[in-house]
Amino acid sequence: MSYYNYDSANHYSENSEVMSTRAYNATIGIVLLIGFAINAITAYYFTDSIMSIPPVQLIIGYFVVCTIGILMSAKSDSPLVSFIGYLMVVVPCGAILAIVVDSVSVDVVIHAVITTSGLTIVMIIAGALWPSFFESLGQVLFICLCSIIIIELIMYFVIGASMPSIWHYLVIVVFCFYIGYDWAKAQDKRHTLDNAIDACVGLYLDIINILIQLLSAGSSSRSSRK
Repeated sequence: MSYYNYDSANHYSENSEVMSTRAYNATIGIVLLIGFAINAITAYYFTDSIMSIPPVQLIIGYFVVCTIGILMSAKSDSPLVSFIGYLMVVVPCGAILAIVVDSVSVDVVIHAVITTSGLTIVMIIAGALWPSFFESLGQVLFICLCSIIIIELIMYFVIGASMPSIWHYLVIVVFCFYIGYDWAKAQDKRHTLDNAIDACVGLYLDIINILIQLLSAGSSSRSSRK
């Protein structure tokens, strides 16, 4: 099941001390790396504990904790509170990611990580080069995201079927554009510490969505060959 996204367009503070562009972007990178490091630790050490949680409870807990974290980051002008909100998004996402990683081979994981990293770099560069284009995609991307969530919920809870491989790649395309969109929006706001952390919430979810879809596609391909 896909993760939902955090629309960063209207969730930035305006009253904090301004940082240099280099420090601002470096902060975004560092905070994102902290999130991914937590995910790696979760997948390596806590997969068995996570697997023991009933799926429905896990999904409900994921949405509840992520939503609270997103609201904390969105509503607060405090970098500390925003960072706590960010961690409340990272931890449950790591739990879902751990389950997916456990179902695929090491080669698939490595390939997915490398591909995700490459796509992220390309889309960040694209977002920096053509910010107006990506910012104009906000409503279209939001509609696509809502459609993805509704379709996957129906497939999972009503029909009880898994998504075909082509679906995963379509979702990846949507979140690639979301990276460009969130990066363009982040650069358009005041370069403050709190805004850098707020930007990480959206970018983290974009990147994790791509990673989870690549892993799911790899798992589906592996199953179809058996």
